[in-house]
Amino acid sequence: MQRINFNEMKNTVKKAFLNAGLPDAKADICAQIHTESSCDGIYSHGVNRVARFIDYVNKGWVDINAEPSLVKSLGVIEIYDGNRGVGITNALFAVEQATDIAHKNGMGIVALRNTTHWMRGGTYGWKIAEKGLAAICWTNTESCMPAWGAKDTRLGNNPFVMAVPRESGPLVLDMAMSQYSYGKLQVTRLKGEKLPFPGGYDKDGILTDEPGPIEQSMRILPTGYWKGSGMAVLLDAMAALLSAGSPTNAIDKIEEGSCTGASQIFMVFDPAQLGGSDFTHQMANSVADYIKTSEPAEGQSEVNYPGERSTKNRHENLHQGIPVDDGVWAEVIALAEGKTK
Repeated sequence: MQRINFNEMKNTVKKAFLNAGLPDAKADICAQIHTESSCDGIYSHGVNRVARFIDYVNKGWVDINAEPSLVKSLGVIEIYDGNRGVGITNALFAVEQATDIAHKNGMGIVALRNTTHWMRGGTYGWKIAEKGLAAICWTNTESCMPAWGAKDTRLGNNPFVMAVPRESGPLVLDMAMSQYSYGKLQVTRLKGEKLPFPGGYDKDGILTDEPGPIEQSMRILPTGYWKGSGMAVLLDAMAALLSAGSPTNAIDKIEEGSCTGASQIFMVFDPAQLGGSDFTHQMANSVADYIKTSEPAEGQSEVNYPGERSTKNRHENLHQGIPVDDGVWAEVIALAEGKTK
C-alpha cells in the first residue's frame, strides 16, 4: 500500500483513459471522478475500477463517443437514452438537466436508460448537495445478489443515494442493497482483512465475514435481510418504469459487463423554493448535531452522520496522499504508459 498525491493520481488515470481512446474532455472528467472517489475513501469505485472500465471500452461495451439523447419531456420529468456511453459523463449530464428543471419548478427528475456503470453512486449526491440542492438517485444493475431465501443471483444490489445540503458538510447516504458491495469485498480482501460483520454466504451456505468465499459464491447478503431484498426489487422496477428502460432481468441478457444497459434515476429538489435555504441548513445542522451528540456504544469513540467519514477521508487524503494498493497502482501506471497485458 502506498499514498499518491491527488494531482499525480488524476493525471496518471487521465493518461490511461486517453490511451484507451477517450476524448480529452471525457478523460479529464472521468479521471477527476475516479480520483475524487478514492480520495473520499471509496477505493473500490475509484482507482480500483480504472482497469475494468478500460477493459469494457476495449471490448466495445462502452461507446466513448456516445452522448445522451432526449426520448421524452414531460415537464418536471425528462427521459434520456444513454446510448451506452460513458457512465460517469452520462450521469453528470443527467444531474445538470435535473438541476435545471429543479431551478425552474422546485424539483426535477431525469430518467436515464441504456447507460453504463456510473461508478461511485455517491458522486452524484455530493455534486447536487454542493449546489445547495437535495437529491435522491439510484441505479439498477445486473444480477449479483440472490433474492431473500434463494441461492442463485436474480437481484441487482441497486445502489441508492440521498443527499441533503448543509453548509458545514452535506448529509449524504450512498448504499448498495447488499450489506457490502463487491467493491468493498475486493478492497477488504486486498488488505487481507475480514469484514466488520458477516457479508454473505460461502459455497456451502454458511454465513461468513471472509470476503473471498462470498465473491466466489456470489451469495452476498441483502442489507436488512428480506428488507434489502424487497428494496432491490422495487428500486429495479421503478428505475425501469420511470426510464422506460431495462430491469435487471433484461440487463442480464446483455452480458456485457457490470451495469451495461442500466436504468438510472436522478431526482433533484430546490430547498430555496420549499422551506427556504435558511430553514434547510438549520434543519440539517440540527439533524447532524443530534446524531453527533449520541452516546457512543461499547467500543465506539464517536457516532457519525452519513457522509461525515467521506469528508474526513477527503481532508486526510488530500493532505497525506491517497492510499492505493500496489498492484492496482502498477496496473494503472502500465495503462497510462500504453502497456497491455
